[in-house]
Amino acid sequence: MDRLDVQIVSRLQEDGNATNANIARSILPSPVSEETVRRRLKRLMQDGYMKIVAVPDARKMGYESQVIIGLQVDADKVDDVADALSEMDEVSWVSVTTGSFDIFGWATVKSFDQLSDFLRTRVGRIEGVKKMETFLTLESKKQEHGINMKSVIIG
Repeated sequence: MDRLDVQIVSRLQEDGNATNANIARSILPSPVSEETVRRRLKRLMQDGYMKIVAVPDARKMGYESQVIIGLQVDADKVDDVADALSEMDEVSWVSVTTGSFDIFGWATVKSFDQLSDFLRTRVGRIEGVKKMETFLTLESKKQEHGINMKSVIIG
């Protein structure tokens, strides 16, 4: 990636509906052609540097419970547990970590009843889970996806 690629992706992070023409005009120190932006975006997506996705607002869609789940698991079951958690539709991300928990996951469900059922009958029954601790999200102050391109330094 070069500085132009970073600016293009950064502009899309600011406004996912920005047209290639708008992006081209916003490039500093001098604008580039719309065709240049189109070619760069195509290459960035083909090479796996970025993808364009819709990010639904869970609360507006009626999903009231968002929870971070910390799991301590048997050492030989970390990958199996992470894979099992990853397969669950309610779970949007899973990370194998260092520290007090071996795995963290983020899940979204419609209600506390559904959350209780999900934790007890699904997550709690995964083979290898020794301890589970949940952190209910009261309010999200920042939710970005991927790396914030404003923090990227090239060269």
